Amino acid sequence: MAERGQGPDFIEALARGLHVLRSFSVDRPMMSLTEVATQTDLARPTARRILLTLEELGYVRSGHDGYVLTPRVLELGMAYIGALNLWDMARPHLEGLVAVTGESSSMAQLDGSDIVYVARVAVPKLISLRVDIGTRFPAMVTSQGRALLSAMDRPSVHERLEEPSRSGLPTKSYTTGEIDEILDRTAERGWALADQDLAPGVRSIAVPVRDGRGVARAAMNITVHAAETSIDTLTGVYLPLLLTAAKQTSSDWSAWQRRPIEPAPRGASR
Repeated sequence: MAERGQGPDFIEALARGLHVLRSFSVDRPMMSLTEVATQTDLARPTARRILLTLEELGYVRSGHDGYVLTPRVLELGMAYIGALNLWDMARPHLEGLVAVTGESSSMAQLDGSDIVYVARVAVPKLISLRVDIGTRFPAMVTSQGRALLSAMDRPSVHERLEEPSRSGLPTKSYTTGEIDEILDRTAERGWALADQDLAPGVRSIAVPVRDGRGVARAAMNITVHAAETSIDTLTGVYLPLLLTAAKQTSSDWSAWQRRPIEPAPRGASR
């Protein structure tokens, strides 16, 4: 069901349109009108009008077998990433990590009780979860989520984690004490570990990436297959490399934020 706002200015039609876009996934790359209506809990006539509007705007394409998203949808996510310059800042350092370790490396940010991937350099591995830019997972079961949550005050963390995950995955339950213990340990050592908490065989380590004010705005990780890479290797060999890459990314991001902003030409439209 589409999200329903409480404010007087909430535009339900816009919310429904975004809900239709989000209903497509790796498991459902193409859907008929009936399937879209079912997935979004919308009436068929409403779903049809939304799909026709999205098609006219270039975000979906129709065919004999149903509707599919078009590459134009990428503009919505890349506008956010481009505004922060995250991808340009992280890419060379992620690529350097992957070249040395032979393992996938990513960067993610918090969104509610989830993390959302904003940059990634992957290598082929037999890992059970597919990850792309825009993929979201429940924050507490990931190393990146733990790295970011550990930098927050605990009341804010607990309030955030009360929000339902929008990842579509079942969430693991933690007591308040367990959350505090995990995050306090993470904050104390400056890095986070998730050992098959997200999925069997998935082991990862993450550290914060900070902006020019020193605020942890993202987290960078290295993901390995548990059967291939031990925790000792992850923390003893890969962690120093990850810390260096995150520090360099933070430095580049800080320099980018301090860049002089050229004033708009006189007479330019606003």
